[in-house]
Amino acid sequence: MKHSVKISQKMLVVATLFVFLLASMTPVFAHSKEKSVELEGDVICAKCTLKEDIEECQNVLVVKAEGKEVNYYFKANEVNEEYGSVCTARKHVKVTGTVSHEDGKMWIAATKISPVEES
Repeated sequence: MKHSVKISQKMLVVATLFVFLLASMTPVFAHSKEKSVELEGDVICAKCTLKEDIEECQNVLVVKAEGKEVNYYFKANEVNEEYGSVCTARKHVKVTGTVSHEDGKMWIAATKISPVEES
């Protein structure tokens, strides 16, 4: 009887370790599901143009889709930092990156921002 109890305890420890390992890998799997998208629209400032009550300028990509405007807030990263703040300007661009929905807003983690020449 003692032998089967020791085996059960070992199995419980192994199963518990497996569950923790699997749980720690879940964010990796979730991140790999994000797909890169390309959006075209105008970059404006959430503070200066949209008059949002925030302390600093925040770039927002405004995309027109199906007769509606959708705002994608730029996540802080090297690409957005290099692009710089538009403040009161409005620039037409193509943005490549991954989109997420957080805090009731759409966000884009840009991997590339390219100006679009208007014809």
